[in-house]
Amino acid sequence: MQKHHPQRSAELRAVIVEFLNKRLADKLDGIKGDNPEDEPLRQQRRTELHQQFQPATWLEDAARRASQIQAVTHSLKPVHPDAKGTSLYCPPAELACLPLVGSHCLGADFAGDVVGNAAALDVYKFLKLEHSSQSLLALCLQNDADFAAALSDDAATAQAWMDAFASLTAPRGQLASHTLAKQLYWPVTDNPHRDDGFHVLSPLYASSLAHKVYGQLQDDRFSDEAKAAREAKRADTFSERPVREYRHMAVQQLGGTKPQNISQLNSERRGNNHLLASLPPVWQSVAVKPVLNTDSLFHRYSRRPLVRQHVKALLDFLKTDPHPNQATRNQRAGYVDSLLDEFFQFTAELRELEPGWSQHADCDLSMAQAHWLDPLGAAPSAPLDRVETISRDFAGWLNAQLHAALPVGDPEFVAWRRRMTDEIDAFERESSHAD
Repeated sequence: MQKHHPQRSAELRAVIVEFLNKRLADKLDGIKGDNPEDEPLRQQRRTELHQQFQPATWLEDAARRASQIQAVTHSLKPVHPDAKGTSLYCPPAELACLPLVGSHCLGADFAGDVVGNAAALDVYKFLKLEHSSQSLLALCLQNDADFAAALSDDAATAQAWMDAFASLTAPRGQLASHTLAKQLYWPVTDNPHRDDGFHVLSPLYASSLAHKVYGQLQDDRFSDEAKAAREAKRADTFSERPVREYRHMAVQQLGGTKPQNISQLNSERRGNNHLLASLPPVWQSVAVKPVLNTDSLFHRYSRRPLVRQHVKALLDFLKTDPHPNQATRNQRAGYVDSLLDEFFQFTAELRELEPGWSQHADCDLSMAQAHWLDPLGAAPSAPLDRVETISRDFAGWLNAQLHAALPVGDPEFVAWRRRMTDEIDAFERESSHAD
């Protein structure tokens, strides 16, 4: 245990006394009545409360009741209120850092939760009190000498109480799941047919993370600063604070009329737990029309929003004059592959039309392009150089998109043509297997 500092111990004892005095005052305010005959009973109750909230008396009782609750960051109760498995206290700063949003993002700035007997929640409220930005629970976990001295002049008694309070973060009993808890099989090998290739996981509710999200949402929606930012947006004036909107958000109620039966933080949120929208994009389908009154399919293809987006991205990248290395070639190839993906999507859409549209009098496509987009309806049979023609047309089109801003020529043309030829070959092999 660290060296004892009397001044700091006195400050911690003042925190304890202030907490107990406030709770005593609240209890005394609840003793009311006008009947003089009941005054002796009321006075007796006041005397009992004064004795109950003496520091030594209350702390001894609180240490005894600490076993009825557990401090947690990940709770089982929100998964199912009747589940009786393990909840865990995992400080976010001690979790592995991952490239995804999770409890580890909270670091040291997190609110611990508590589960168990709701009648003992006052013990946790006591341990959440802070001195110099440290909670009393944290001081217990550190076996802080000054806090021990503030609890009791008897070292053995103080240590026993500190141990009891520190035990709030320990799992109760053996680690266990429950039949009402959610469980899932998580693959740990590349062979899903092996029965021993899975771990059974029992996910817990990330209570501390949910509380942080709840606080952020409340601030973004209802704080005075957020309201002022929305007013500025409506008035088309500047605001340093951004406006954040959460569309299609749902609210899940945990605990019904007794949210405290789930956890302390759930009670503070009045049972409200926000669920951010996790919806697939709304498909806005545009009717596919035959490619008519144009002599190249690439005139229609180039008007697709994603094509324009990918061409602009490629152009912006090449304008930076990147170093001629493998990283540059890989990034350039990525942009071209995106254009090719969109080309085959365009092809698939046109092939869904009723066969024969390419024989319309207004279809001015070359024989190769007509057979490419309308393979079952174009006549006569497909030309032997269809793949070469399509690849050459694509390379010429892409060079034309870039030529106004960049000095592209034959080397680029050959590169685009080869890439398209390779992709068409792969596309047709895949199509033949599907047939």
